[in-house]
Order: sequence, then C-alpha cells, then structure tokens
Amino acid sequence: MTDSDANLTALPEEGVEEAQEVGTQTLPSAYSSIPIRPATQTSKQMYAPIEWLGYFDKEEDIKIPDSNDVFHVYMAGSEGPVVFCLHGGGFSGLSFALSASKVKANARVVAMDLRGHGKSFTEDDSDLSIETLRSDVLAVINAMYGDSPPAIVLVGHSLGGSVAVHVAAKRAISKLAGLVVVDVVEGTAMASLMHMQKILSGRVQHFPTCEKAVEWSVRGGFLRNIESARISVPSTLKYDDSRNCYIYRTPLEESERYWRGWYEGLSDLFLASPVPKLLLLAGTDRLDKSLTIGQMQGKFQMIVVRHTGHSIQEDVPDEFASLISNFISRNRIGPHGVEIPGLPRPQK
Repeated sequence: MTDSDANLTALPEEGVEEAQEVGTQTLPSAYSSIPIRPATQTSKQMYAPIEWLGYFDKEEDIKIPDSNDVFHVYMAGSEGPVVFCLHGGGFSGLSFALSASKVKANARVVAMDLRGHGKSFTEDDSDLSIETLRSDVLAVINAMYGDSPPAIVLVGHSLGGSVAVHVAAKRAISKLAGLVVVDVVEGTAMASLMHMQKILSGRVQHFPTCEKAVEWSVRGGFLRNIESARISVPSTLKYDDSRNCYIYRTPLEESERYWRGWYEGLSDLFLASPVPKLLLLAGTDRLDKSLTIGQMQGKFQMIVVRHTGHSIQEDVPDEFASLISNFISRNRIGPHGVEIPGLPRPQK
C-alpha cells in the first residue's frame, strides 16, 4: 500500500450513511402530540338556566278588567298572523321559546302562561276547570286586541291543546284562522287518567337547585332537548322557604277533579271546528273512532313526528317550527285571515 493510498478515506457503502443518520435522529413518539381535550362542563354548568331573551322579543303582563287576574305572555315577531300558543299542564309559555325563535320569521308568536302556571297569578289559581281556562284565553285575547284582532292560529300542547279546542268551539274569535293540537287524543288521554296520580307521585318532588330540576327532566326523559329544558324548566318551579328547596309551581295532583272535563268530548269538538286543523302526534297514537273517520274524510291534517317525546315543540323545535310555518303557508293564512289570490286584502 502506498502513502497516497493510506491517505485516502474509504467511501461508505451506499445506504450506510443514511442508516447512521437515521439512527442518530430522535423519532417522534406516538405520545408526543396528544390532542387537546375540550374543556368539560360541570353538571351545574351544563344544566344552568338560560334567560328567554334571544328567543322571545318581549314579555308583558295582561291585566283582565274588573278582576285581579294578571296573565303573563311572551311575544316574538312583528309581522304576519298571530300564533297563539297554549302550554300543557305543569309547563309554561317558555316551553315554546325555541320554536318561537324560528316561527317569528314568518308570524307573530304569543305564548301565554295559563292560570296557576308560570308568572300568571289570579284570584283562584287552583281553578283549572276547562271552562275557566277557556274564559281566561278569550279574556287575554280580548284585552290584547280588542274588537279588531289579527288572524289567529291557536296552537295547544297536551292540556293546552284541549283548551285551544274549547276556545275554538266557542267561536268567539272573529278572525280565528287555524287550530293546531299537539300530542293529545281524547281516547288515549281518558284511558291514562287512572294512572295519572301514580305518574305524578313518581316524580321527584323537590330540588336543591334549578340546575338539579333541569338535570332530572333531561336524564329522566321528560324532555330531550337540554337547551329548551334550561329555558322552560325553571319557570315551572317556585322556591319553598319552609323547606329551603324548589318545588313545582303547579300542584297538578290537586286538580284531579278537573281532569275528565279536560278531555271528554274533545274529538267531536275538534272535528266541528270550521277552521283548518292540524294534529301533531309524537308517535303512532291510536285515534279514536271519531278521529279515524274524520281523518278518512279529510277533515284535518295529521302528522306523526318521529324521534321525539311528548313535548314536540321542545324536543324538536326546528321541525315543529317548520310544521307550523308550512301549515300557515299551506292554508294561505295572512295577517288578516285567509288570503285568496286576486282578492284585495282587508283594510286595517
């Protein structure tokens, strides 16, 4: 070997240098980039009450002349017919909050707290007879609109559906333009009355906080939409100073003497109403004979809303709002009543 050969550095074999470089690098670990976990909400945060502002536009107390009765209403929208909403027993007008925020693009919405519910207070909150409830609604509509009401579509859920039917049957609203009944059928309702006390007594009766009441309503399946529950449930409670807890605003178990009157004869009254009618059901509820015949004769429209509980307007508010808006459009209900193309609109 010559001196020149000794001074030559041997070239590495192909691929060896690369392998050495790889060997000296720090390869990324599978745990070196852990994705950031989203912040978790505590139970108190998840079920905290939400204010109704942002859903309804305003609230008002409607004082009934010649009485001490004051009824609370929530309102949304500024144009179109009035969708006058009546809640179920133990609920409040805020059960329509999420739906109102959608419907108000096409109509005005009024949601009333019935006697003995929400923020309404009367001389006798315990009188929940169907006759009294019907008179209350007519008195509120008269106090709000006088002798020149706009076109009104009555929408009632459960007990409110029965009240809406009885109000329509009275034929005292000159511009009643539609009737929507939500998840109440006479046959099914009458059959369930014998179990009602057991159902009511099976509810949790008191709550340390509003958050716990909202949580119970959702976890128990009573309501399926957390956002709606956070708005509506607190309005169904009142604070009991003697027990330092929240209890139900409306003691429904004490109204048993009125239950039969709420639903007896409901189907025939519904069918007899001369305005366009829509029956929304949360499941394949069994229609009684009168409703079955009436549906076959095309006397009303019926829609079964899937994947929802009893409170359709709360559980699926977008779908509910769409159904109400479609009902108004389908029947050409304008701010002054049914609008027939080619005919001039009535003057205000």
